[in-house]
Amino acid sequence: MIKKEVLQAVCIMIGFIIGAGILAIPFVVAQAGFWTGMFMIIIIGLIMMTVNLYVGEVNLRTRLNHQLTGLTNIYLGKVGWGFMLFSMVLGMYGALTAYTIEQGTFLKALLAPIIGGHQIIYSIIFFIIFGFIVYIGINWIKKSEIFMVFFIVIILGVVAVFAAPHIEPGNLTGFRFSNLLIPFGVVLFAFLGTASIPEVRAELSHNRKSMKKTIIIGSVIPIIIYAVFALLVVGVTGIATTESAMLGLKQFLGYKAVVFGLLFGILTMATSFIAVGLALKEMYMFDFGLKSKKAAALTLAVPLVAGFTIILLNINNAFYSVLNIAGALAGGIDIILIVLMHWASKEKSEREPEYSVPKSRILGIIIIFVAVAGMAYVILQTLGII
Repeated sequence: MIKKEVLQAVCIMIGFIIGAGILAIPFVVAQAGFWTGMFMIIIIGLIMMTVNLYVGEVNLRTRLNHQLTGLTNIYLGKVGWGFMLFSMVLGMYGALTAYTIEQGTFLKALLAPIIGGHQIIYSIIFFIIFGFIVYIGINWIKKSEIFMVFFIVIILGVVAVFAAPHIEPGNLTGFRFSNLLIPFGVVLFAFLGTASIPEVRAELSHNRKSMKKTIIIGSVIPIIIYAVFALLVVGVTGIATTESAMLGLKQFLGYKAVVFGLLFGILTMATSFIAVGLALKEMYMFDFGLKSKKAAALTLAVPLVAGFTIILLNINNAFYSVLNIAGALAGGIDIILIVLMHWASKEKSEREPEYSVPKSRILGIIIIFVAVAGMAYVILQTLGII
């Protein structure tokens, strides 16, 4: 039987990982070809599980608990610290901005048929409620994560019941090697969860021997959820899959059937907003010495300004673009630095870790190559070169 603190730590990790990215996964899977997309979900998921295990080991090799910026400074110096800071700021602010934008869209789709209202009003309501939770701190997430994660699983099951009878086998075909990198940015964004590892260590402060098991479980469950979700949505909507998966289902299943899907999207983004917001806030507190209120204000200011500016300007495909660019660049830099940090920590460990992942140069080089190839593809795609 899983101990309570392990279950809580797993839920913190899953709540951090599963966010807005899941809603765009069916879109890129449909664009790449179903089996191409599924292959990339599994490959990137396994790469990120390995990377998460690297972070866990590096963290356990360090006496004090640090976010990734602090760990990078210890093992890779100021240059590595600078790149990691850029990566974390880009990735976390990108995530918080995406949640702020898309929550308004989902809440409007759910509630506007009943009470009306503009998207920006719903985004403001969401931001006030969940920004306050981030402002208050970790006690809230400890009380809410288990409930929210299990509620997400239940709602996904309900969506499956509604969607399964409408799946067309013809939509679940296609493997194109040339399309392998199309899902890269969005899928990598959806799996970014390395910043949750210090939270996991804090939760398991009296049971660090469970870190490895917790990280593996917390990494594998999102792979399963993403694969099932992509199968359900693409199976129903096929090439007509939209960048916000649940909104695309509406025309196939109707409003009443999609209500649970909208709740699923709202909850996934809500749990991830809390987790990402707290991780960024604690980075400012642990690694920059800021007081809680200043750290929270700095955490919330950027998504507040960026998110509502994008909404007001009505920028096309903003949600997908934020996920794709932030996922590829932030995730790619994270992966490269973490592999290098894992290698370095083997030589300058501050304490004996509770588990150790074998140092494999070949595996590390393969992981770095995938990260570089994905970043290059998304950059060239964004510039319109390919």
